[in-house]
Amino acid sequence: MSVPRSEYLSTAWADGIFANRVLFITGGAGSIGSGQTRALVHLGADACIIGRNTEKTEAAAKEIAKVRAGARVLGIGGVDVRNFEHLKAAADRCAKELGGIDYVIAGAAGNFIAPISALSPNAFKAVIDIDTIGTFNTIKATIPYLIESAAKNPNPNPTGATGGRFVSTSATFHYTGMPLQSHVSAAKAAIDSLMGSVSLEYGPYGVTANTIAPGAIAGTEGMGRLASSKMDAKLLNRGIPIGRMGSVRDIADATVYLFSDAGNYVNGTNIVVDGAGWRRQGGMSVGVDEGMIYPDFLLSGETSKHVNDGRKPKSML
Repeated sequence: MSVPRSEYLSTAWADGIFANRVLFITGGAGSIGSGQTRALVHLGADACIIGRNTEKTEAAAKEIAKVRAGARVLGIGGVDVRNFEHLKAAADRCAKELGGIDYVIAGAAGNFIAPISALSPNAFKAVIDIDTIGTFNTIKATIPYLIESAAKNPNPNPTGATGGRFVSTSATFHYTGMPLQSHVSAAKAAIDSLMGSVSLEYGPYGVTANTIAPGAIAGTEGMGRLASSKMDAKLLNRGIPIGRMGSVRDIADATVYLFSDAGNYVNGTNIVVDGAGWRRQGGMSVGVDEGMIYPDFLLSGETSKHVNDGRKPKSML
């Protein structure tokens, strides 16, 4: 049975608005990426999901295709975003088999908790390679197709059809700083800056480039790596001004907005979807249990043992 629409898409969007569009997404088999892909496919798009794990990627593609009769969802596994040639081959195959690429999401990411004192140079580099270099490689591999799509779909388009849009998944940790997340903060800050450069250099071609910065999104792989399973959910919710953790649907809706006719004039910016959580995160932290207070847990070298171990970082594909 397919995932209910209510879990990945609000009622705000009209069916068919992405008809004959093609999405290329890295990390599309992950918690957030699959929700973004489902939303676009439900609204008429076809999609290419790019991942390192072939079995997981192909299985996700088959499952997502169920949201709309006739949907074409291609799973392209064996792709490491750190390898430009892998991505270039995947983009060329996607365009050949589905007729082009109109939208791109750079969603592959790696994360784990670690203080700088326990963060090896290789571990730091791995996150930079997956997140930042992976995003750059994705841009380089797909930008010719986005330019082509933008040329076919003027902004604004009297028909409402859009094309030539790039979104990268970011975070909010670097807005204020976050203990145990120096590697991710550096990687995501670089991605934000990179999207600004893309918007300036390719905006004249009609291409838009933005980031979406999710906050704490419930039930995702990312939260499993960062939040202690022993932490009371009420305490987590209390730390977010809007009073709840986010949902995959919140991120998918933001993605639909940026790719839709409604997002025509949004370019070179960061869309924060976190219930204003980042405005309070200076006094909060990831990787802690109840009772662990900053800076005491850092000085004692204590962090939560109840998070998914990510000390050997791998892309969330």
